[in-house]
Amino acid sequence: MAEKKSKLAVIKTKQTTASVEDFINSVEGEQKRKDSFVLLEMMKKITGEDPKMWGGSIIGFGSKRYKSPASGREVDWFRIGFSPRKANLTVYLISIKEHAEALKKLGKHKTGGGCLYINKLEDVDMKVLKRDD
Repeated sequence: MAEKKSKLAVIKTKQTTASVEDFINSVEGEQKRKDSFVLLEMMKKITGEDPKMWGGSIIGFGSKRYKSPASGREVDWFRIGFSPRKANLTVYLISIKEHAEALKKLGKHKTGGGCLYINKLEDVDMKVLKRDD
């Protein structure tokens, strides 16, 4: 069987030059803003990357080209990121399956696709979230 050719997909959510700090300061709810700044510093330290806005509401760190094993399509995306959504903090991990064991110890959360959903950071074990074993 012939290997599928890669094609770079064009996606709507792209990296921007908007200020990450201004975005977080505009988030409704004091607790969500505080938690966002904690995630911001944690992800900066973990990745060694500067945060960038992706679209109007996602903060991403690093850059990577991902290839879908199913379609062969490629997309440029961040390595890790988060978004302070109205309902919860959404952490983008791409592959949740890689973190299955750690997630059992994390605390109150939900997952879906490549996302980890947390209501507030006090609901989870920060050492597990940081992967400080």
